[in-house]
Amino acid sequence: MKTGQGAAFLPIGVAMGISIGTAIGVATDNLAMGLSLGVAIGAGLGVALMGAANAKAAKKDGSDGGSGVISDGGGRSKDADAGDSGSDGGGDGGGGGGD
Repeated sequence: MKTGQGAAFLPIGVAMGISIGTAIGVATDNLAMGLSLGVAIGAGLGVALMGAANAKAAKKDGSDGGSGVISDGGGRSKDADAGDSGSDGGGDGGGGGGD
């Protein structure tokens, strides 16, 4: 698969989002809100389309597209939490407790 093959979907998604957002903005008489919502929705749509295209290409190539390791984003294993009675409940280092 080429590196930039799925990259064409981002501008397509943003363009679709801007056109939908413009229609919403004109209908609600708030063009600024409609355009900003359209850009946000279109960027999300473009990223989703890129992911779908990359997954389809990876499936076509016979690879799984990744390493197979799934992370919950916590950064700590379950074994590290066992017996940790002084924890503030989060592994992100954000504090949270206090007096």
